[in-house]
Amino acid sequence: MDDLVKQAMQKWPNVPHCYGWLGLDMRGDWYMRDDQVQSQGGFAQAKGSKLQHLKLIEFIQRNYMVDVHGQWYFQNGPQRVFVELQAAPFVWRIHDDLSVWSSAAALQQVLHCVVDELGQVYVLSAQGLGLVHTQDVWLAAQALEEKRWNEKKVLSSELESTYGFVKSPMLRALSIT
Repeated sequence: MDDLVKQAMQKWPNVPHCYGWLGLDMRGDWYMRDDQVQSQGGFAQAKGSKLQHLKLIEFIQRNYMVDVHGQWYFQNGPQRVFVELQAAPFVWRIHDDLSVWSSAAALQQVLHCVVDELGQVYVLSAQGLGLVHTQDVWLAAQALEEKRWNEKKVLSSELESTYGFVKSPMLRALSIT
């Protein structure tokens, strides 16, 4: 976490959490979702505006973490901005040598590979579960074919409970209140 973020948290400790305003799609792109977009439905129905500013994306990635309930969020100064996930907390890229990388260029150690009934391919690393980017699925197939990764079959409806993450913190917050 950035030092400036830590300082802001100390200075303003009681800032309310923010829900529904930030989303991560299946290709690893970040989206801002204002009130108008949110009124059109959940993240799957209305993504919002794709973030393009590289420094902002890097700031989000440096301050992206998970709470005790499995809800991923971006710590934006003193405010937690919970992230709506289209598929999983991460989207991994696979290089030609079959190494797995985060969008923040961090090498991931593959614990195992997950394939759901829809054919979506995920990789579990120490950092968490990530969807394999659509352009790299063929490399994941190669890794599985060569038996470099252990494969597990999981129903898409069981991904959140099996891997301990929440796709929609906003829906979770609404169900608690």
